Amino acid sequence: MSHENLPHEPLSVDHPVGPVDTGGPQSPRLLIFDVNETLSDMSPLAERFEDVGAPAHLAVTWFSGVLRDGFALAAVGASHSFAHIAAELLDVGLHGLPLNREPAEAISHIMDGFAELPVHDDVPDGIGALGGRGIRLVTLSNGSASVAEALLKHAGIRGHFERLLTVEDAGRWKPAPESYGYALQECGVEPQEAMLVAVHPWDIDGASRAGLATAWVNRPGGPYPDHFRAPDVTAASLINLADQL
Repeated sequence: MSHENLPHEPLSVDHPVGPVDTGGPQSPRLLIFDVNETLSDMSPLAERFEDVGAPAHLAVTWFSGVLRDGFALAAVGASHSFAHIAAELLDVGLHGLPLNREPAEAISHIMDGFAELPVHDDVPDGIGALGGRGIRLVTLSNGSASVAEALLKHAGIRGHFERLLTVEDAGRWKPAPESYGYALQECGVEPQEAMLVAVHPWDIDGASRAGLATAWVNRPGGPYPDHFRAPDVTAASLINLADQL
C-alpha cells in the first residue's frame, strides 16, 4: 500500500501524551514493531566479539552504550545513525584490547554481524498469525531499514510487512515523540489506531506517552519497571500476542 501522497511535515508533539481512549488496545489497525531484540536475536553478536579477540560480554555493554548515546542525542534535539554511533563506540570499546586483527577490520567484522542475525523462534509463526488477522504490520527501528530488510527476508516473513521504517528518516531516535509521530504519519493513522510492539520498557513508555497502545513482549518472564508507563498488553511471545489480539 502506497502512502507517498501523505504530507511529510513532522506531526505536532502537542497531540495527547496522556492516557487516551484507544477504543480497546486489543483492536489496533496498525502494529508497529521494534526490530533490535524484539524481532532479532542479537546473541550471536557476542561470538563476533570473541572472533576478534574481545570478551563476549562486551557485546551487551556496547549495545547498551549505543542506545544510551542515541537517547542522549535525541534529548538535545540531535541525531546520528545507529551504524555511526555503533562503529564509534566499538572503536572506543575495543581500544587497548589484545585483538587478533586490525581495529578497523574488527569493527567491520562485528558490524557485519547485523546482516546475519536470526529472528527469535516465536517470530515467524507469531508474525504469520498477526498478519492473518488483517492487521497492518510495519517496523520502526532505531537501526537502518536495510538491516530490518535482511532480517525479515532471511526469516521468510518480509511479505507480511507493509513498510520498514527507521528513525533515521524521523530525525529523532525512539523514544522521542517525533519518532512515533513519523511512523503514524507515514502510515496514515491516528495514535489511538496503532499499537507499538517491543521488548524494551523504554520503548513502551515512549509510545504510550505519544498516545499509542502498547504491547510488551516479555520472553524472559521478568518484572516490568514501575517507573515507566505500563503496557496495555503483556505477552510471553508474538504467538501469545496474536492469541490476545
